Amino acid sequence: MRNSKKWILISGILASIILIPSIWLVVFYMNAAGTVAEMHEPIEREISVMREAEVIFKKQDPFSVLLLGVDEREGDTGRSDTIVAITVNPTEQSTKMVSIPRDTYATIVGLNTKDKINHAYAFGGTTMAVASVELLLDIPIDYIATINMEGFENIVDAVGGISIRNELDFHVDEHVFPKGEIQLDGEAALIYVRMRYEDPRGDFGRQDRQKKIIEGVLRKGASLTGLRNYKSVFNALGNNVRTNMTFEEMTDVQKNYRSALSKVEQLHFQDGNGKKMNGIWYYLMDDEELVEVSRALKAHLGL
Repeated sequence: MRNSKKWILISGILASIILIPSIWLVVFYMNAAGTVAEMHEPIEREISVMREAEVIFKKQDPFSVLLLGVDEREGDTGRSDTIVAITVNPTEQSTKMVSIPRDTYATIVGLNTKDKINHAYAFGGTTMAVASVELLLDIPIDYIATINMEGFENIVDAVGGISIRNELDFHVDEHVFPKGEIQLDGEAALIYVRMRYEDPRGDFGRQDRQKKIIEGVLRKGASLTGLRNYKSVFNALGNNVRTNMTFEEMTDVQKNYRSALSKVEQLHFQDGNGKKMNGIWYYLMDDEELVEVSRALKAHLGL
């Protein structure tokens, strides 16, 4: 009888050890699925016109994502002041990322005119932004994610802040950003990414800081700390992120592309020049550099 009671006690403890994590995973899964359903926002097409067939994550096809950081305004869709094209290749186990200067003089698809590339989102939302970036870079854009920059600080706070390596010593009001490894909360991260005029590299420096913040959030969000704060993370994402990627597709990416997402290579647009036309300042791409970046992204997509 004594041995039987011990066995029942041990069995109960073992069952609890196994069951509690299982329940936690189910709750985590349900919360994740609900958040992604809230985030999900299809675009008007099924696949890119530049694709012959759709990307299949289970086959580990290389794919691309357009990330837009949008400053939403009341009564206005806002402009995409952060424009980042990302390609992921699981065979090479790498990710390439390039920021497109928001003032880039480019064709706005659907309007048959040229304007600043960040106006595409303001004129025609995600569909026009995707088509315009596809034409500029000459690559298919498979997925899009828009982040409301006003709520971006909530995302950083939800993962418990981030750590990045800062290359420029500067300050904005009471916020000081020394060179080296620094810790940022949401408010500081938003100020850090938006600073422009104190940077000798202008918009190029701003682009690099944007990518550092994005990498920091991705890295921290995948950590154990990020998982412990999953409710806060899901709330922040659900309120501030919209994407055409489904929950099933996200889980497939997590399963099949994890190693590729951990190695990020930064590409740069920096050889162009600024020019005023009709009193408006534009950034004119260097043609050779644009072709070089386009070829690198195409090769990374296996095209």
